Amino acid sequence: MVTAPVDVVALVAPLVLSHDYWKGTLANAALTVALFTAGGLYRPRRHVSILDELPGLCGRLLASAAIVAIIAAERHSSVTYVGGFMRGVALSAGLVILGRAASRAFTVLSRKRRWAEHNAIIVGGGPIGVELARLLRRYPQYGLRFVGCVDAPSRQDTEVLPLSGTLSDLEHLVRLLECEVLVIADPDCQESTLMETLLRPRSSRCDLWAVPRLWGSRSHSGYPDHIGAFPIVKIRDIALTGPRWAIKRASDIVFAGFALILMSPLLLLCTIATFVDGGPGIFFHQERIGRYGRPFNVIKFRTMHPVNEHESQTRWSIAYDHRVGPIGRFLRRTSLDELPQLWNILRGDMSVVGPRPERPYFVEKFSAEYPTYAARHRVPVGLTGLAQVSGLRGDTPISDRARFDNYYIENWSLWLDVKVVLRTVAEVFRGGGR
Repeated sequence: MVTAPVDVVALVAPLVLSHDYWKGTLANAALTVALFTAGGLYRPRRHVSILDELPGLCGRLLASAAIVAIIAAERHSSVTYVGGFMRGVALSAGLVILGRAASRAFTVLSRKRRWAEHNAIIVGGGPIGVELARLLRRYPQYGLRFVGCVDAPSRQDTEVLPLSGTLSDLEHLVRLLECEVLVIADPDCQESTLMETLLRPRSSRCDLWAVPRLWGSRSHSGYPDHIGAFPIVKIRDIALTGPRWAIKRASDIVFAGFALILMSPLLLLCTIATFVDGGPGIFFHQERIGRYGRPFNVIKFRTMHPVNEHESQTRWSIAYDHRVGPIGRFLRRTSLDELPQLWNILRGDMSVVGPRPERPYFVEKFSAEYPTYAARHRVPVGLTGLAQVSGLRGDTPISDRARFDNYYIENWSLWLDVKVVLRTVAEVFRGGGR
């Protein structure tokens, strides 16, 4: 919250001295902030030090200055102009480093004075959890206030670190202790049990940090973080919330709006073809389960008429059904029958990319059979998805689909959505639908 505004002010500070290079100064500021963001220089850290950040800062400042200087030299064939501009860039780079040093010093001071701290629960009552609790109590500069520890019932009898409860109590303790951070240390449970606990509504809203079980397995990109020499990594959000959700929703609205306008002639042709193939009843409405398990009605072009509602809700696949005519078969093979779902996206029922929407009967069935299936509903279901473009369509293992869907949620980025859409377009042209 402090670092980014300080960087921006430092980068545009040369405008106070001269407005002659305002375009280049703003371009340099935007590019530098983008490079800092991509390099993880705005990610939260427990151990804060300007010396840790200095190599990354200098490298990205030089890269940004070089790119903007090359463009300025191409546009202005004047050594005097480029020289004056580069003096401003050098000034802003020096101010960025000084600003970072000041903001880091202020951050450490505010943590030590306990002006800024977050209640933290340690998940794991073993030796690492015990030592972390001691470190957080003794060293407030990490910005975490230890308020409790939870673990499996098998560790309830330990007297080294009295536990606040078991893993099943975590949701209640997060609310009771106003916890904002969870630190995964060495819990005595299977990973599937731990993930099921962390995916519950209140727990999933907490920031999640973890001590790697294999200390040498931490990433060598960027610069490592630690609490009292215990390596610690920030786990990316396991649910799409906050700014990430706002970006995804905005991109959905823009994509669906433009797609409806640009593809309106194709939608009209599909409407006529569906009417010719099956008569009245062009659109097919069916209840599906969306985000947080909420039902909604999905809209598709009708490719066949089911015998009754029970068949519509409980029949798994109609890929080889003789009632699907040639036009319906073509619409399904090219996935054109799903184009009306663009309206579902605009309404907010669905997203462009997400897990496949499924009927209530199968959601209940698969959730009982596969522990990770229900976790797919942390996000809206999608018109297309990573599982579908990875070949998991039709009669394929549900466990594999759930694994791909949860991987997508936990590794979401706007570029990942773009990649899935591009692969979907390629599938459509290959006719690789159902």
